Amino acid sequence: MTNPPGLMISAPASGTGKTTVMLGLLRALRDDGLTVQPFKSGPDYIDPAFHLAAAGRPSFNFDSWAMDPQLLGGIAAKAEGADICVGEGSMGLFDGVATRGQTGFGTSAETALKMGWPVVLVIDVGGQAQSAAATALGFKMYNPDLPFAGVILNRVASPRHERLTRAGMDKAGVKVLGSLPRRGDLKLPERHLGLIQAVEHPDLDAAIAGYADFLRENVDLDAIRAAARSGPAMEAHPLPAPPAQRIALARDAALSFTYPHLLDGWRAQGAEILPFSPLADEAPDTGADLVWLPGGYPELHAGTLAAAATFKAGLRKHAETKPVHGECGGYMALGAGLVDKDGVQHEMAGLLGLVTSYAKRKFNLGYRRAVLDGPMPGFAAGAALRGHEFHYSSIVEQPDTGLAQVFDADGNPVAQTGSRRGHVTGTFFHLITGEAS
Repeated sequence: MTNPPGLMISAPASGTGKTTVMLGLLRALRDDGLTVQPFKSGPDYIDPAFHLAAAGRPSFNFDSWAMDPQLLGGIAAKAEGADICVGEGSMGLFDGVATRGQTGFGTSAETALKMGWPVVLVIDVGGQAQSAAATALGFKMYNPDLPFAGVILNRVASPRHERLTRAGMDKAGVKVLGSLPRRGDLKLPERHLGLIQAVEHPDLDAAIAGYADFLRENVDLDAIRAAARSGPAMEAHPLPAPPAQRIALARDAALSFTYPHLLDGWRAQGAEILPFSPLADEAPDTGADLVWLPGGYPELHAGTLAAAATFKAGLRKHAETKPVHGECGGYMALGAGLVDKDGVQHEMAGLLGLVTSYAKRKFNLGYRRAVLDGPMPGFAAGAALRGHEFHYSSIVEQPDTGLAQVFDADGNPVAQTGSRRGHVTGTFFHLITGEAS
């Protein structure tokens, strides 16, 4: 399959403003009449929902550590029919892990190289001027094989600041594609896992329209479009197969984090997704073959979940004869209790003995490779899975049988192995894909 031309929006580090640039660019290009395909490089399940809102087209993750070439090809095929692709990087452009995964180290630079996309580097020039050119030049030269379109200067304090910064870029031979004045209202709301969810934003469409207007005023959109390129054709492959035919999927502000390529693959291969809302005290469809609770923010809604008697009774009834699986926040909701940040324990579904706590925050972040000790929905015992973990909870109790042998990206054992009881399984990591056997 021939890929449409594309670009990678990246930065030297997190927190430079690349997400607001990404959203504004997606909407501006869409408003110009282009069909825009967004992508996210790396293991992020929040940004794709913002991309969808901006571009009007579902966004998908590329992940060189977790994904094999077949899955990367299947995800690249989602750009079919698009006029241009725009990818958003994670962290800094070259940031990844130390040990190679299925096709790489998980960097945004690898995604850009694989797809043939030139990099647009968003640089926060606050507190510097000509010195920003040294950063830009270093990124441009770090990997000479990586095409480099230029930079967007962000948080520019004044016309004089812009002149000095541009002078440095001119001296370094770095093309400036835009210069964004400092504006405090351009920052998206955040919480401990990064951005709030798209569904929680009080007026997301208006915010994105504002970002698009801001970019149109301060960025050379024609130059950005002209810089887009595509790499060699990639062979399209099916996305991951569904773990069941009829899947009851929790979907609300408490539980919503699932990688888009999984849901797309499940639907494409005939599965029926049956959404329900635990916060609205809805039980899963009684005709479902599987109940799947994704991650999210159960700690923000612990009291509501604890009081959701219909939801919990429906889960328990299903689990008597059919599988239930939870990831991260969904795993916590399947447990016996969840302790909120104030130290109050809330009763969860009780299908597992797990008790988790946010009273003592513990940062858990990183890729995970899991080898299953027993089956879980969609996978047999012995299967190897790739995923990613990102949460701040601690385990207080975990009396059940472990689900898997779990390792970080470098192969070091991870203590949080997930658990199983009867037809119920759960993991702290979010599934990205299984490894080919």
